[in-house]
Amino acid sequence: MKNRTFRLRWLVVGVIGLALCALPAVAEKLHYPVAKKVDHVDTYFGVKVADPYRWLEDENSAETAEWVQQENKVTFGYLEKIPYRAEVKDRLEKLYNYPKYTAPSRRGEYYFFSKNDGLQNQSVLYIQKGLTGTPEVFIDPNALSKDGTVRLGAFSVSKDAKYAAYGLSSGGSDWQEYHVMEVATKKPLADDLKWIKSSGVAWQGEGFYYSRYDAPEKGKELTFKNENQRVYYHKIGTTQAEDQLIYQDPANPQRFNNAQTSEDQRFLILSVSERGKGKDGNALFYRDLSKGQKDFTPIVAEISNDRYHVVDDVNGKLLVETTHKAPNGRVFLFDPANPAEQNWKDVISEKPEPLEGVSSVGGKLFVTYLKDVTTRAYVYSRDGKLENEIKFPGLGSAGGFGGRKDDTMVFYTFSSFNFPPTIYRYDIATQKSSVFRAPEIPGFKPTDYEVKQVFYRSKDGTQVPMFLVYKKGLQLNGRNPALLYGYGGFNITTSPNFNSLRLALLEQGFVYASANMRGGGEYGEKWHHAGMKLEKQNVFDDFIAAAEYLITNKYTSVEHLAMNGASNGGLLVGAVLNQRPDLFKVAVPQVGVMDMLRFQKFTIGWNWIADYGSSDNPEEFKAIYKYSPLQNIGDGAKYPATLITTADHDDRVVPAHSFKYAATLQAKNTSENPILIRIDTRSGHGASNTTKTIEQTADIYSFVFYNLGITPKY
Repeated sequence: MKNRTFRLRWLVVGVIGLALCALPAVAEKLHYPVAKKVDHVDTYFGVKVADPYRWLEDENSAETAEWVQQENKVTFGYLEKIPYRAEVKDRLEKLYNYPKYTAPSRRGEYYFFSKNDGLQNQSVLYIQKGLTGTPEVFIDPNALSKDGTVRLGAFSVSKDAKYAAYGLSSGGSDWQEYHVMEVATKKPLADDLKWIKSSGVAWQGEGFYYSRYDAPEKGKELTFKNENQRVYYHKIGTTQAEDQLIYQDPANPQRFNNAQTSEDQRFLILSVSERGKGKDGNALFYRDLSKGQKDFTPIVAEISNDRYHVVDDVNGKLLVETTHKAPNGRVFLFDPANPAEQNWKDVISEKPEPLEGVSSVGGKLFVTYLKDVTTRAYVYSRDGKLENEIKFPGLGSAGGFGGRKDDTMVFYTFSSFNFPPTIYRYDIATQKSSVFRAPEIPGFKPTDYEVKQVFYRSKDGTQVPMFLVYKKGLQLNGRNPALLYGYGGFNITTSPNFNSLRLALLEQGFVYASANMRGGGEYGEKWHHAGMKLEKQNVFDDFIAAAEYLITNKYTSVEHLAMNGASNGGLLVGAVLNQRPDLFKVAVPQVGVMDMLRFQKFTIGWNWIADYGSSDNPEEFKAIYKYSPLQNIGDGAKYPATLITTADHDDRVVPAHSFKYAATLQAKNTSENPILIRIDTRSGHGASNTTKTIEQTADIYSFVFYNLGITPKY
């Protein structure tokens, strides 16, 4: 869950061709599968908690498989009767069918970038010599599986550009298998490394460092607790069995141990974190390989809530980004010859705005900050002198700024809700940006849509930002359909972003609202900590207040309001659904953490204790038990129309969360509204390919349209 590459921002908004109608005959009474109840009770610090659907945690049992099959039969039977479902899917395909690129990165004489022609299941990785060379296919994941669910994960090229290491995952799993290819010949080598998760590739000489786990027992991948991560060194041309063990810590099995090397490969850096014990930061160690050091020397020996990350090696000293004594972030210079903290020299001091990222390229530091959830970028000298600001075409999100010390240019991508991701090339010498590649989306006009940022007061008076997106000409009459999205956790910022699939809702008159609740990274660590552990209720209060703002200001009304969130955002929707079922007409919780008393029992779940706390702690149990979606479903309560989504290969938030939640909600809901669960196959924590993305989105949109009484006109 703590994965920055990992940000699931779903659903949509707009204003056009709106037709309201009475619900047609599909709204017949549904007959849900009978889910047996077992007499299972857990006791937490004297509190007895029933868990009648515990058997649904066994994903390998015949009973669970039968229940899944029957639930999908009900769900897809309902969806198939929505008369415009196929039309919605067709519209989504048209909106998504345009070329999508990533910014290029350079290694030696080669540039690498990814491209999706439009509806390819996976993006294809290309290679070319220089920026004017002819692109050639380097890795095409679409050719590696019949169902298009094999995808490219990690990718890293050796310093001499001789080899490329890359990771592949299948069916939506977080597990990756690493392989190696010769760059010049594109010849795959025999190197095959398995059971890799939460790891990078750190090149050094004729090989690289990486982190792996032991193999889980076959058939038990969703209950394997991902413990005892070790760091290995793999030499090209050898087997995984021959890999050299670099670091392990069997006394602390739930620690993440990750390696990186400095660009000049002089330093091997080891980052150690232990979120399973509630610590949000990491310890940091190094080896000076130029001196033949065999043991790791601490920069920071103990794990706390402070985070540390090495940015660069500057003449034998290390530039380190940290939140230590700076909740908004700062950068200091660490001298191995004078390691004491009092000798740490600030290069970039903490500012009122949170530090979003730092990279070292072409002898400069590229630093991004967040100002009211939008990106600001600056260029500094390596000794911390501000040289200039990189201006963007508007308020939005920017990322990239990666490169090497000998690069003369840097690439970045800028986007916003009505500004498709556009790649820019920044010339370091002239300090000028120019468009390198801009997408062309047929029929889309940014000027047709308005993006507005508002600030509203939460229950305790805290001011919370929210973005609103809708088609120009919106009338504040309280009758506009609206979709409220939120995440609110893990220091992740819900940034302004573009999603062409949203247009399918915007075209139909929706207001899309993206609330930036506490728990995220929008205003630094203070904002994050105000929405975690014992303060988690603040996140739900912020979301409820966002809905009330939309209604009070006549953007929408209860009868026209839907809510959506995924992963931690699925937890958000589940908790708010229990606390304010009267506030929404439709709810779509996706891959949510619904059983907050047992999340730490599965796969990587213990990693979230740093944000949630744990039911194993008496004080944290009391807080969690009050809002856990599964345990707070009300007897006899009337719930809105709800579509729960999950997938059989989700080894991050295991599907048992959604299984138990759906069974309980179906049993206790007393309204006539549908309570459905859509269980995807060969997919994981998010759709595993383009086909599944469009199919899932079409079903979600159709469900939302139908239960808000809208017949879309495209």
